[in-house]
Amino acid sequence: MRERNTALLVGIAILAIVLIWIDLPDNPGIHIHWNFINIDKDIQVHQGLDLQGGLQVLLEADVPEGTEIDPEAIDTAKVIVENRVNGLGVTEPLVQKRGERRIIVELPGIKDPELAIATIQETGLLEFIDSGYTFLAPGTKVETDYLAGGEEETSEETPAGEGTPEAEPASTAEPESVVYHTVIAGAGLENAAATIIQDAGSTLPVVAFELKPEAASTFAQHTASHKGQYLAIVLDKTIVSCPVIEDAIPDGKGIIRGRFTPVEAQSLAVKLRYGALPVPLRIETTRTVGPTLGQDSVQKSITAGAIGLSVVFLFMLVYYRFPGVLADLALAIYALLNFAIYKFGLPPLFDYVTLTLPGIAGFLLSTGMAVDANILIFERMKEELRAGSSLGAAIDAGFNRAWTSIRDSNISTIITCAILFYFGSTFGASMVKGFALTLIIGVMTSMFTAVMVTRTFIRFAFDVFGSSLRDKRWLLGL
Repeated sequence: MRERNTALLVGIAILAIVLIWIDLPDNPGIHIHWNFINIDKDIQVHQGLDLQGGLQVLLEADVPEGTEIDPEAIDTAKVIVENRVNGLGVTEPLVQKRGERRIIVELPGIKDPELAIATIQETGLLEFIDSGYTFLAPGTKVETDYLAGGEEETSEETPAGEGTPEAEPASTAEPESVVYHTVIAGAGLENAAATIIQDAGSTLPVVAFELKPEAASTFAQHTASHKGQYLAIVLDKTIVSCPVIEDAIPDGKGIIRGRFTPVEAQSLAVKLRYGALPVPLRIETTRTVGPTLGQDSVQKSITAGAIGLSVVFLFMLVYYRFPGVLADLALAIYALLNFAIYKFGLPPLFDYVTLTLPGIAGFLLSTGMAVDANILIFERMKEELRAGSSLGAAIDAGFNRAWTSIRDSNISTIITCAILFYFGSTFGASMVKGFALTLIIGVMTSMFTAVMVTRTFIRFAFDVFGSSLRDKRWLLGL
């Protein structure tokens, strides 16, 4: 038994060292590239909108009041908006449907709010139009024969493509009086990605695209039969670029050139890659949370947490004495383990936990529950000792007989957390969701530390200091 306790203690010590490394503020992460092993894992705290600041946008369907909206259209718009903000590289964005006409978007730590709003709000309808021998300057608004339902008024070719670098304008157009034919629409797009090319000795951000097979075939036919003419690339009825078709493009691959910055090229690629919104969206409200407010909230949360934990540690030390010291050590490992899960995640369930103020509240509540498990164990031990049991028997009885109460209370809490998490995810109550997630993590880790870690500490202490503890019962809180 002593060898087993020693092995468990060594394992706990190793675990504590790993947890301390994960919890380091300047943790470098895990980056291993050796033969076929490629691991890139950043280990850092991911703060929510209320802690690090960011942008909250409420979007509403931009249709006449009283117009019935297909619920599936709003659901599809939500998925597209979510894909777009994920493509922007925002850490832990929140996109939730609110009611039948609205979508709420939270973007923590966003650096360019205007670009983010444009990316998630614009319809994102891509068209390749045939402008013949007429050059259309970038930024020009045009009318096309592509209908909102996704079909064109004419039976001519439908998908489209790209061309080669823009030529000098052959003539100036009056787009208000001309309806241009859409050769290909965004539905024919297979993929799009921002990239950098070399052009005349300088780097140029562009968007590389690839068409679906059917669209690529139509594109090849059009480019083969319209050499020397312009094929304008249009986004939301605005000219992006107007290249000349110099040769047939049979593989359906090309690039979209324009006056892009790298960030704008990435934004355009995201909009094209995830398709056009089924319904137009307008901004109902926006709310910007400054990083100063977030940092102030962090400092106050840390202060409140430190005070609360200190009081708990002191209570366990004063009331339970030697077992209280061991419980405090287990509680310290519990705190390290929770914070490590927040930073490292629990693969494959999730990569990390986004900390918010309600999430911090959930952690502090779970800390109290972790102490509650130790109290149940220690009180049962004291009852056994008062009844005349030996110290070893009292320790075993304390853990074995308190386990059912610990198990049942924690399971009931986990069930409640699961319900809160479900409704928080379904109805866009992100604060409730964050609270439920950190609380359920805390409850599960508290079961481990209270039963496994505290038990190992007490058994090891009994093996080492058994005789002293028998003679000095006040050390056991009696």
